[in-house]
Amino acid sequence: MSGLPMTEIIIFIFVVLLYLAAAIAGILQLLTGGEKYKRLLLPLVSLAVTLEAVILIFRAIAIKAIPLTGLFESMIVLTIVFGLIYLFFSIAIQQVWFGSVMVWVILAMILMAGIVAKPASEPHKVAATPWAIAHGIAMILGGASITFATASAFLYLLGRHRLKQKKVMQVLGRVPNIEMLERMNLFGIRAGFVLITIGLISGLGLALVKSSTLEISALDWLTDAKIVLIAAAWVMLGTILAGRRMVAFKGNMTAYMTMAAFFLILFALVGVTVFCGTKHDFTKSAVKTVEVRE
Repeated sequence: MSGLPMTEIIIFIFVVLLYLAAAIAGILQLLTGGEKYKRLLLPLVSLAVTLEAVILIFRAIAIKAIPLTGLFESMIVLTIVFGLIYLFFSIAIQQVWFGSVMVWVILAMILMAGIVAKPASEPHKVAATPWAIAHGIAMILGGASITFATASAFLYLLGRHRLKQKKVMQVLGRVPNIEMLERMNLFGIRAGFVLITIGLISGLGLALVKSSTLEISALDWLTDAKIVLIAAAWVMLGTILAGRRMVAFKGNMTAYMTMAAFFLILFALVGVTVFCGTKHDFTKSAVKTVEVRE
């Protein structure tokens, strides 16, 4: 993150502090049940989302293009989408655990975005193709859907666990009812599966374009660790949906598999970039790297 322009660093630090404050307010809300802490969450998240949008605007001006090509920009867009999902659903879902878990997840995501933060890079011309645009939007929305499903799955498992321990008062009014959580989980899984399917199909089309443009074989592109892990998560989501119909997967199994798929996608986005390296890059700097290696 040290390579970022000072303006972006300052804004990003403010974003982290806002989400940290929201997470602390969520904890205090759970401990005390006070409405005053609950009222803090919406303005804190709203302001953080606005500042994240400002970062994207600065990057758009710098590269004179839509800032969706780098991992940092994608993570910022993902947290914005998830923040908007939280703001939308918080109107209908008033239980304290829902808001707390959502802001904790967003905080974790923005911290991971800081790990992969890099200065804005000029996008390669392939990033302006319809394949790339469809791929980027579908994968970001798919990631947000799976994140939402995972938050619902966690709350589902928490609610079930406390009900089994007969701690009804710790669940009543704090967590959405089990049936609603299961529906929310399935909604996120279905939406994520459809969106990631679109992302993978558009990615196949993009692979053909990019392999010829960057002189990287389609096989190398399609066997990239990031793509393999996302494809594995997609298979897992498909298995959940098929299992719900044919094998009658129970809610617990669905929840655990949802969380496993989420961690696969999370490692594909952040872990692979940090620990393994990836060819899944649409910036001109990646082109120069390939040319130097050749």
